[in-house]
Amino acid sequence: MWRLWNSIIVLCFLAGLLLTPAMALTVKENYLFYCAPCHGIEGRGDGPNATPTQPVAPRNHRSKKEMSKLSDQDIINVIKFGGRATGISTLMPPYKNTLTEEEIVELKDYLRELCQCRGPE
Repeated sequence: MWRLWNSIIVLCFLAGLLLTPAMALTVKENYLFYCAPCHGIEGRGDGPNATPTQPVAPRNHRSKKEMSKLSDQDIINVIKFGGRATGISTLMPPYKNTLTEEEIVELKDYLRELCQCRGPE
């Protein structure tokens, strides 16, 4: 009986974690969880979900040339509303209901660090 109660307590705790909105993770942890599957751990567009059969290759976040074309607001819009809403890949999901406004801005700043660039003024 003790084991059963122990298991129930652990399962309730884990369910509580899963049901909470975006957890207070570091920006790098958020990037690794939400972005790296397609964009890769280092942001080069070579994540495990980036396959040759995708209609559009994931953006290389380290490309100064490509990332410099995007304004900060462009990046925020893509993170918030996904690729379909911004005319990019329909495979890019929206995160406006998953991440907080602060986390989205932190991700935008992290992408700027990866490319070591700024967008158009």
